[in-house]
Amino acid sequence: MNIRHKVLIVDDEPHIRRLIQTALTRADYATLEAENAREALERMRQDRPEVVLLDLGLPDRDGLELVPLLKQNAETTLIVVSARDATEEKVAALDLGADDYLTKPFDTDELLARLRVALRNRATRGGGVPALTAGDLSIDLLDRKITKAGNEVHLTRKEYAVLAQLAKFPGRVITHDQIMRNVWPHESERHVEYLRVLIRSLRQKLETDPQRPRIISNDVGIGYRLRIPDDE
Repeated sequence: MNIRHKVLIVDDEPHIRRLIQTALTRADYATLEAENAREALERMRQDRPEVVLLDLGLPDRDGLELVPLLKQNAETTLIVVSARDATEEKVAALDLGADDYLTKPFDTDELLARLRVALRNRATRGGGVPALTAGDLSIDLLDRKITKAGNEVHLTRKEYAVLAQLAKFPGRVITHDQIMRNVWPHESERHVEYLRVLIRSLRQKLETDPQRPRIISNDVGIGYRLRIPDDE
C-alpha cells in the first residue's frame, strides 16, 4: 500500500486551494488546508504535514515571515507558490529556508513534479545521498566519484564543492549566496562572478553541449539547480 504523504495548502484564495487540492488528491496525496497564517501554524502543530505549499500574500501576515516558522522542523519541506515574481522575493524566500519557489499561474503537472523532487530530497536527508545519474553522467557523493560515459571526471576542489551542493538537493534551486557561503566560507567578500566561472568550467566537463546545458540549469538572478531525468 502506498504511503499517502500529507501536504498542507496555505492560500487565502478558495479557488486556488481547490485547484491544488484536486490535483494532489488525484495523485494520491492527503491534503490539509489553511487560508491564513494563524491556521497554517495551527495545522503544523496538530497535523505535522510533510510538505507545505505556501502563498506569500496572506491576509493576516506576510508569508515570508512564516517561512522560518514553518521550517523549524528541519524535516518539513516548504514550496512557495506565489504570484510574486520579483527575483528579490524568490531569493529572500529561498535564503529563509524555502526548498523551492513556483510562480503563479502555474501548471499542476509542474507542481506535482516539484513535489516529487521535494519528497525524494526529504527521504535522503540524514541518510546519505545516493548516486545520481543524468544521461551518461554519474555523480556519487559517497565515494566522491564523478563519471561521464564510464570515464572518471576530475574536478578541482571548488568545482566539486559546487557540484556537491547542487547534488545534495537535485531539482531544487540553490541560491548564489547559499552556494558561495559553502564554497568560500571564510571569505568576507564573495563575488558571484567567481561562481559563474566555476559553473562554466563544470559545464565544460559535464555537459554534452556546454552551450545548451541540460544538467546544470540557471535560474536567472537567483541561483542554479541540478536537473535529473525525473525533474524535466
